[in-house]
Amino acid sequence: MKKEDIPQDKGALGNEVSYVVDENGKYTTGISNGWDVKIKALDVAWSDIEKKVNEAKQKLLNDEASPILYFMELKIMDLPIVAAYTGFWQWQIRRHLKPSVFNRLSEKKIQQYAELFEITPGELRNAKQILSNR
Repeated sequence: MKKEDIPQDKGALGNEVSYVVDENGKYTTGISNGWDVKIKALDVAWSDIEKKVNEAKQKLLNDEASPILYFMELKIMDLPIVAAYTGFWQWQIRRHLKPSVFNRLSEKKIQQYAELFEITPGELRNAKQILSNR
């Protein structure tokens, strides 16, 4: 892309550096205020994330999933990430996603999840009540 062709569409990201070719054919940097295509792609991605969070919230409120699913979606995490940070096997986390199993978890395991999600153990245990009041 030539320096004079840098997109200048206004976006949420603000100024960002792009590598471009100057008038002498040399690579240099230029500032872009945004790019409409990129802005729209990010809007779609955030919309998908919001949808997943709302679906997880509904599953929690309907007793179809434990609070772990809700906080995984809220923090944009998947099973491998949660496993890596907690030390639990992915199959264990899948079991912990069931409300009946979650309700029997030890305080130590609840503490591990709470630390990962940056909340208190009480907020994790009472997430259903907290979210149903919102």
